[in-house]
Amino acid sequence: MSKDLIIGIDAGTSVIKSIAFDLGGRQIASAAVPNRYATGEGGAATQPLDQTWDYCTRSLRQLGERVPDMAGRVVAVAVTGQGDGTWLVDQDAKPVGDAWLWLDARAGATAERLRQHAGDAARFARTGTGLNACQQGAQLAHVLAHSPEQLDQAATAFHCKDWLYLNLTGIRATDPSEGCFTFGDYKTRSYSDEVVDFYGLGKHASLIPPICDGTKTQHPLTASAAQQTGLREGTPIVLGYVDVICSTLGAGGYDATTAVGCTIIGTTGVHIRAAHASEITLNTDLKSGYVMLMPIDGHAAQLQTNMAGTLNLDWVLSLASDAANSIGVSVEKDHLLTLIDGWIADTQPAGLLYHPYISDAGERGPFIDHTARSSFIGLNSNHGFADLVHGTIEGLGFAARDCYTAMGQVPQEVRLTGGAARSQRLRDIVSATLGTPVRQSTREEAGAAGAAMIAAVSVGIFDTMQSCLDKWVAPLLGAHETPDPQLVDIYANHFRKYVSAREALQPIWHQLADRKGT
Repeated sequence: MSKDLIIGIDAGTSVIKSIAFDLGGRQIASAAVPNRYATGEGGAATQPLDQTWDYCTRSLRQLGERVPDMAGRVVAVAVTGQGDGTWLVDQDAKPVGDAWLWLDARAGATAERLRQHAGDAARFARTGTGLNACQQGAQLAHVLAHSPEQLDQAATAFHCKDWLYLNLTGIRATDPSEGCFTFGDYKTRSYSDEVVDFYGLGKHASLIPPICDGTKTQHPLTASAAQQTGLREGTPIVLGYVDVICSTLGAGGYDATTAVGCTIIGTTGVHIRAAHASEITLNTDLKSGYVMLMPIDGHAAQLQTNMAGTLNLDWVLSLASDAANSIGVSVEKDHLLTLIDGWIADTQPAGLLYHPYISDAGERGPFIDHTARSSFIGLNSNHGFADLVHGTIEGLGFAARDCYTAMGQVPQEVRLTGGAARSQRLRDIVSATLGTPVRQSTREEAGAAGAAMIAAVSVGIFDTMQSCLDKWVAPLLGAHETPDPQLVDIYANHFRKYVSAREALQPIWHQLADRKGT
């Protein structure tokens, strides 16, 4: 049997997926293993490194059970995963404690202190990345200040996908996107000594792994990893870019002919505008957002990201399920999800104002404030649970508009991906709150697909990323969905109130945090 498959691994916060694609981009089979993380004092959010590797191997073995002769058919395997966070490993490739995830809020005060430093403007100009608690730089600076012995034990500071790449290949590396937005310069696509020094990490610079561009480089699967995954020793393994960049690729967020945006409605909310690096306009007033390099020569993606996307929806639905379960009535969240479109249809738009800052780590886009907290404004006795759900989804749309506005303007068209984007009602709301047409990517697993696309270019199946995009992405974009003009007007007026309210509430967030000693 000929080699006709590429596998994309997407190691997310809550699930690790392995997806098999044929060489034309068609999804053949998938396997998913639920992932778990722990929360703790001070806003800790952690995962055991060995658990993540174990779940990754499980997903690959499960995929092998569903694809005949998979091991013999695989051309290459590519890996992407959750961004930010800190995964420390010693000289013997053993974990040094649990990984700090992007959800971890413990470095909030350290990030705030660093943002006030005189050198932060220069750091921001190089990285294009606003400082917040979820980033590796801030987290390492926090560990250095409070638990320096951990850094003394460590040999390498990875991100999630880098840790998996080490286990697959034995190679210590990170990709250009995470390397540069953390410690680099997006204009040179390389590390910056000045940025490393800004964090006080000069003596620990050896922790930072070399940058490896997966579009040009592969490494062979080791014998040990072959035994654990069921794949063949020597299979080319490709280090993908960070998950949001891979999802941008897979969902059609890059278009050489049209100024498009891409919004990922997932656990977090991610809003992306791809452009040539020379055309990036930084948000120097708020020093927020990210600039992440793309696997396309000269191009980068400007991002604004919300700490919480569908986490807000999970929270509001849990109010109903927890209440029902407390009186002995079993109600699953999956069932409640099927009711959302009906609840939206039965309630009025702009009935409430909701700020979707439900994460314990606050917010990072378009402003950065680890004390930011969610709120409903406008409640009265006539409002019911359906109004809360409707308002929560509108809040996600307003957060997207807030982010795109900070990057200059809302794009002429926004492409939507993520599980929540499958809801027609939700797409209608997002389109109307943005005031622009949307297109849904029907690609089921955009992140894994984007990683696999990098592998397809790396091993020479396609000469350029554009030719791969033409084959893998363009056929899967849905029709243009134009928003209702009346609803656009309603939401434009409501958005102004949304911004005014969050600006007015910021001092209250700080007062609440001071009272709690956070």
